[in-house]
Amino acid sequence: METATLVSLALYFILMIAIGLYAWRKSTADSEGYLLAGRNLPPSVAALSAGASDMSGWLLLGLPGALYAAGLVEAWIGIGLFAGAVANWFIVAPRLREQTESYGNALTIPQFLANRFPDKAIQLRVVSAIIIVVFFTVYTAAGLVGGGKLFETAFAGLLPGLGMSDYMLGIVITAGIVLAYTMVGGFLAVSLTDFVQGIIMMIALVLMPLVVMFGSGSNVSLGDVDVPGFLSLTEGLTALGFISAVTWGLGYFGQPHIIVRFMAIDTVAKVARARTYGLSWMAVSLLGAVGMGLAGRAYADQNGVVVEDPETIFIILSELLFHPLITGFLFAALLAAIMSTISSQLLVSSSSLTEDFYRLFLRKQASEREAVNVGRVCVALVAIAAMVIASNPDSQVLGLVSNAWAGFGAAFGPLIILALTWRGMTGAGAVAGLVTGAAVVGLWIATGLNADFMGGQGLYEIVPGFIAAFIAIVAVSKATHGSAMPAPAK
Repeated sequence: METATLVSLALYFILMIAIGLYAWRKSTADSEGYLLAGRNLPPSVAALSAGASDMSGWLLLGLPGALYAAGLVEAWIGIGLFAGAVANWFIVAPRLREQTESYGNALTIPQFLANRFPDKAIQLRVVSAIIIVVFFTVYTAAGLVGGGKLFETAFAGLLPGLGMSDYMLGIVITAGIVLAYTMVGGFLAVSLTDFVQGIIMMIALVLMPLVVMFGSGSNVSLGDVDVPGFLSLTEGLTALGFISAVTWGLGYFGQPHIIVRFMAIDTVAKVARARTYGLSWMAVSLLGAVGMGLAGRAYADQNGVVVEDPETIFIILSELLFHPLITGFLFAALLAAIMSTISSQLLVSSSSLTEDFYRLFLRKQASEREAVNVGRVCVALVAIAAMVIASNPDSQVLGLVSNAWAGFGAAFGPLIILALTWRGMTGAGAVAGLVTGAAVVGLWIATGLNADFMGGQGLYEIVPGFIAAFIAIVAVSKATHGSAMPAPAK
């Protein structure tokens, strides 16, 4: 490991912690400040924070790895995600920003659902909080796996003698830095670090494929890759494969760590500006990730580079093609992708444990300061559980992300859409949708139908989960004689 690379990473870590300290002084006096930054995020910060917390290490590890292994056909996942993000910004963002404030100034998604359906308030808060904590623990583990892979591949032997593998050391360091600024600075720290991390990620994703294809001495041709249909969007694509790929976009409607950013934008009128920033960032970043996977495979094949794990192609190219100082910046981009998502997930999990368990059942009269401190403890507890799950070095980033993404998308997606747009929805329907979506996803994974469906290719679990939850909400709401939407509490 070159000294210049370590210097770059050290400067990045110092910057993240400095932002956390700044946020600690600005917005951690009460729960609204700690959990939503006082609903005062500028559009640019909210947009890039939503994007960076969404994409995670999947953008620099999982997606390029899938394209490296199978070719352009894997880009359908990115296409489906972009379509889902567009719909999410238009359908959910403005309504959620307005209604979470008008319905009792809800600080979490479970609180909003409870205020929206007061007859089932306790059930909705408890069930949704359980789903959030369980799936986010798995999701956080996926990010830590990315940190472990970075250290295992690039930082081998950096700190010998600590009694742990390079992979586990990466998990501990990644979790430690995230905990430092998340516990101290809360939502504002997470959002500001996400903004910086989003910019770093986008620069790296644009820089990498351009250098691979057109850099000095480069002689890379995508057409020479020895994979049938490598540059085809349809090679080997089945109907089930296409549905499973593009329906990743359905998950956007139900991701608490993304849609909570909509709640924090300073005014409803600025949602449109945030949407423009967010979708522009996403389009550029996805194109860069696709280009990196394709160009990385061409470079490796034509230069005899051995890549045992396709998900590490970004790390390998960073070390081979760049000056150590730039390599440090690129590694910081990967850590940025990982940390931006982990911090968001930890904070949302913490907010549910604090607001929907601790203040609901244990200490209803807890002071604002006590609630903030309990939130910090919960951040640490969820991080420890995620570290245990991530400790298996054979874990795949894309696999863990896909399971958690489907769980949230199916449980919360139909529920959020209908709660914001349909006055006939009832509390009983909301509970039915939550339980049905999560249960169907879990059963689909447990029975292996996501790998083998009716003797053929598997069907992504979000598809049956989303459909079943949507049907359950509508059917139960109609059966319980859906009343008119109650007037928002001013």
